[in-house]
Amino acid sequence: MSNIPLTREAGRSQGAVLVLGSSLTIMGSVMVAPIIPKLIAEFAASEPRVEVLAPLAITGPALAIAIFAPLAGWLADGFGRKLILIFATLLYALLGAAPALLNDLQSIVIARFLFGISEAMVMTCCTALIADYWQGERRLRYINAQVISIALVGSVFFVIGGALGEQSWRTPFYLYLLPLLLVIPMMKLLWEPVSRSEQGVEPDNKRIDVVALVVGYLLIFGGMVLSFVVPVQTPRLMVQLGIMSSTLIGMATGAGLLASLMGALVWPLIRRTIGIKCTNALLLVFMSSGLMLLINAGSLTGILVAVVIHGLGAGLLVPNAITPVMNALNKRQNGRGMGGFTSCLYLGQFVSPLCVALLISLTGTLTHAIAMLAVIGFGLGAVWLIYALFAKQSGTSPLTTTAHK
Repeated sequence: MSNIPLTREAGRSQGAVLVLGSSLTIMGSVMVAPIIPKLIAEFAASEPRVEVLAPLAITGPALAIAIFAPLAGWLADGFGRKLILIFATLLYALLGAAPALLNDLQSIVIARFLFGISEAMVMTCCTALIADYWQGERRLRYINAQVISIALVGSVFFVIGGALGEQSWRTPFYLYLLPLLLVIPMMKLLWEPVSRSEQGVEPDNKRIDVVALVVGYLLIFGGMVLSFVVPVQTPRLMVQLGIMSSTLIGMATGAGLLASLMGALVWPLIRRTIGIKCTNALLLVFMSSGLMLLINAGSLTGILVAVVIHGLGAGLLVPNAITPVMNALNKRQNGRGMGGFTSCLYLGQFVSPLCVALLISLTGTLTHAIAMLAVIGFGLGAVWLIYALFAKQSGTSPLTTTAHK
């Protein structure tokens, strides 16, 4: 595989491939979630731990991504983003479809965990290549396109997965073969960035902004803990209100996904208007307000309003958190830096229900646990607002890049 000079300019074709590649990560969970009841029914007689193992078919990949993403970043830096991306996409398709052919629940869970490793490599390499190919506003546009694509694909495949699952729990898994269509475009349109030293130019010795990196990691971790409360806990709250219809529960989930899409669409305008720091405060207030409204909702309408407000904040989260992280890195560390970000993102998803369970043990009820998370979110939002005002008054910021203003 020959190297192509870094001076080659990436365009919409490369952006489309990388954005579509990034959207594969949402397919990892949304297509499987609707068929979990059928999976439990299928293996209830033969597997005594079915109630524990079946949900792992959803959460297992997220845990695998959280564990493996830093190593995926190291592999991308060491062996090349393009090579690892193509290899991981092939693995994604094969491991994703594997459960359709398996007859043992434990084997399915193992396959899903290995599938999560391939997801980690795909997401890390796609994001690292976006950081390599573009700078400034163009980079921000493709970051935002990632979030929009993930929301759109998630909405579409949540419906498709549920519809196909009506016939058989195995059928939705065959959809994981679709990413094979991306392999040839990846091979033809993408290239491995050549380091500046290989071009006879002084290498990129930009100092990594460790403070911005750590803050970005903590923000995406905490934000995903708050974000995942809605898709995981809303069905339980709706059942408590007497809303048993799976269609209505699915509608609430879909409303949240569409709201996150709207948040991602308006993010560029909000960021340019109030800046990165104030947007962090705003998104935390949106998510926390949504959680408060959710636990106080007395009807389906109230729940829909709550998940929409929460979703707007969730849609702002990823692009606003990843932008300072990208700006904090240099080209030699993009893979590892993005691997760390991906790990924190999925670790937040995985521990969100565990945090709720812990708070339930402390507070006694689900609503009190969610209220406590909302209060924490409001507090963090206030910290970001105070920091933004302080930085504006002083005219300086330890998080040094124009994107942080």
